[in-house]
Amino acid sequence: MNAQSNVYSRSTHYRPNYAREPEVVVEPLDVKLMNMVSSLLLFGCVALLSVAGLWALVRNPIFALTDITVSGDVTHNNAVTIRANVTPQLLGNFFTLDLLKARHTFESVPWVRRAIIERKFPNQLLVQLEEHQPVAYWGSGADTRLVNSAGEIFVANSDEIENEAMPRLDGPDSESAQVLELYKALAPEFEAIKLPIRGVELSGRGSWRLTLESGSEIELGRGRVSEVQVKVKRFIDTLTHVMNRLDKKVSSLESADLRHENGYAVRIRGLRTLETGTHK
Repeated sequence: MNAQSNVYSRSTHYRPNYAREPEVVVEPLDVKLMNMVSSLLLFGCVALLSVAGLWALVRNPIFALTDITVSGDVTHNNAVTIRANVTPQLLGNFFTLDLLKARHTFESVPWVRRAIIERKFPNQLLVQLEEHQPVAYWGSGADTRLVNSAGEIFVANSDEIENEAMPRLDGPDSESAQVLELYKALAPEFEAIKLPIRGVELSGRGSWRLTLESGSEIELGRGRVSEVQVKVKRFIDTLTHVMNRLDKKVSSLESADLRHENGYAVRIRGLRTLETGTHK
């Protein structure tokens, strides 16, 4: 009985324990808006302070470009003179300098073809220059422009050129590289027969003409460089034989016309053709 009564006693005193759910507090809309505005203002203040601090650091005089080192090709330009002329045009410091504009500024100096610019912390600018290498004059006799080894036209003081034997090339400015290419292809051929080329001209219609040191002119006609080179080679291979048959030297050539499809015509100094006519 005692055991049963104890069990019954414990069962009659059992009470279930239910957890009470927490109450959800809903903030008013105006409070939410105030909190958002406060957060934004705080973030904005921190950002402004950060930018101001960074700007003050960037504008520190320690980063002013006080050391500009110029190296590379300075044959026609003195490094000291370049620095003196270009430095006043460089705007900004180590961080704010526009390298593209700075490069264009250096490349605007006569004879400078390319400039490579690098920053060196904290206030140094390294400038490596590449000068134009002139290989020919460009344009008419009154034109002072030049052509470099890459076929690019540039303007410089022609009085500074030491090689007065350079050829004169002419044609549309956009075709300067092609004109130089033809000169390079044909020059060795004419050098071999001791008739150096003095000039190469490309007309607006695409026709080629050579002028030799002797004053002779050779009409080449139209065509790509490779096509013209074939015609010239055929001409040179047979010119010596023709001159020998006529008992003339190659230097006696006055003019030639290679525009004929299956041959060429020549005019030779000291040689005249006879015209036959009908006599009554």
